[in-house]
Amino acid sequence: MKITVIGATGMAGSAIVAEALKRGHTVTALARSAEKLAALPTSPNLATRTQDAFSLTTADLADSDVVVDAFAAAPAQAYLHVDLAAHLIHLLRETTLPRVAFILGAGSLHTGDDRHLFVHDLEQDPHAASFISVPQNQLTELNFLRAVDNVNWFGVSPAANFHPGVATPALLGTDDLLFNAAGDSGTSAGTMAVAILDELEQPQHHQTRFTVADH
Repeated sequence: MKITVIGATGMAGSAIVAEALKRGHTVTALARSAEKLAALPTSPNLATRTQDAFSLTTADLADSDVVVDAFAAAPAQAYLHVDLAAHLIHLLRETTLPRVAFILGAGSLHTGDDRHLFVHDLEQDPHAASFISVPQNQLTELNFLRAVDNVNWFGVSPAANFHPGVATPALLGTDDLLFNAAGDSGTSAGTMAVAILDELEQPQHHQTRFTVADH
């Protein structure tokens, strides 16, 4: 496949680029920093482009089979998660290709006996005050995507602790926060990358979100 990765130099994006190249796909890596793009592994199947995602046009994406939105925003501009999703959906209305993958947050997952949203737990944690706007806006992003029925999209949420690291055996779910047998709720960037590439190669989810955690 021809895969375009937005936010290709970030924690998730760079892991997705590496996994896609390992599997023989052709990757176009987009980021705002030419210096960070230059640090990606060299490969004849990798092209890099310094570009603001908000300047993308329909023509820019026309040759891609898949677009992966691995964009990350600072908490003060967390609304950009919603804005970029809306921009990409606008560009691709009434299309089936490219397929669009969105990396969402854990805050939109359900947890507890009453299946409340995990973001509500975070809102009660004073230590989360500095970043709470990110899961809040990623919940808004998911709610927006759920109203989109004429673009070929899917979303993936990590578990509570999304962190750097290599892939591990994975737990998969739909809308509930996942915990492993030790009671930990975490997802490495490598595990996320494998889950996304597995979904791209063998589609199981259409216009919906699933979640992945380290086993």
